[in-house]
Amino acid sequence: MLHLPNDCPSTAATLAEALPASGPARIVAAIAQALPALAARLAAGKLPGDPAAIAGTNESGDAQKALDLGAHDHLLAALSTASVRHMLSEEAEAVERLDPEGGWDVAIDPIDGSGSIGIGAPLGLLFAIYPAGRGDFLRPGSEAVAAGYASFGHSLDVGFTLGDGVQIATWDGAAFRIAASDVRLKPAASTIAYNASNERHWPKGLQDWARDLRLGAEGPRGRDFNMRWLAAAVGELHRILLKGGVFLYPADRRKGYEQGRLRLAYEAVPIALLIEAAGGRATDGTRRILDLVPQTAHENVALVFGASEEVETIARYLAR
Repeated sequence: MLHLPNDCPSTAATLAEALPASGPARIVAAIAQALPALAARLAAGKLPGDPAAIAGTNESGDAQKALDLGAHDHLLAALSTASVRHMLSEEAEAVERLDPEGGWDVAIDPIDGSGSIGIGAPLGLLFAIYPAGRGDFLRPGSEAVAAGYASFGHSLDVGFTLGDGVQIATWDGAAFRIAASDVRLKPAASTIAYNASNERHWPKGLQDWARDLRLGAEGPRGRDFNMRWLAAAVGELHRILLKGGVFLYPADRRKGYEQGRLRLAYEAVPIALLIEAAGGRATDGTRRILDLVPQTAHENVALVFGASEEVETIARYLAR
């Protein structure tokens, strides 16, 4: 590894030292231990074989990549010894039953942003942890007790909340070490992330919000905004936790997008738990994500998350 003039050995606590030894922290630790092998395979790209090769179709008809299914199996094995009773994954239509005596249920997206496999864009992983239940995952996100994510970028990072703040750890080649503790979001956003190509399909109130945003200091908002779009929810989550801002993937008029496109149980709920633990807000545009109860395990939802003031502003525009 290249060493810079100001580099020195890290004295930050390891993730193992920072996590309690039992409860949902055991699941966070199990997922973290599985990440370096997954990151190493991502780093190898197409050299051993194509990770983006089509290997199947998931419940909603989306093409599954070889990496999607490989990551699912890898995480399934990691969680099978972590007191997990049920596991809901984006890559399996049915809920997996692991340990009948397990105390926890886990909803997980093993690879978020798999459309960007092989081009160096951020990829990720998302999960939410619930006390063990019936296994259908038709329960509000407010029942979840912990959540986390992994970010596969130029660094390998894992962020998590056990209900008392957000911690972020970075892999140093031998262990995860705490890089940011008790992360907090500023209430105002200066950076916004959304796919502008879909704007013409949005509700009029949201189109008005985007127009006023772009007018900047000369418009009704009276200030300028920056824009980012990474096309991976975890990449946006990681950046917003570290730098602030707002992300939105709203519902729109296109077929298949009327209820939004992200998955409530294993994408929106983990993000909402993390964002709220950091002092932000997460809604479907108007309603709090953690209050929603899915009707099906793989239900879609619109998602707006980040700085609380801007999320509230978006809700006001949508209510017009």
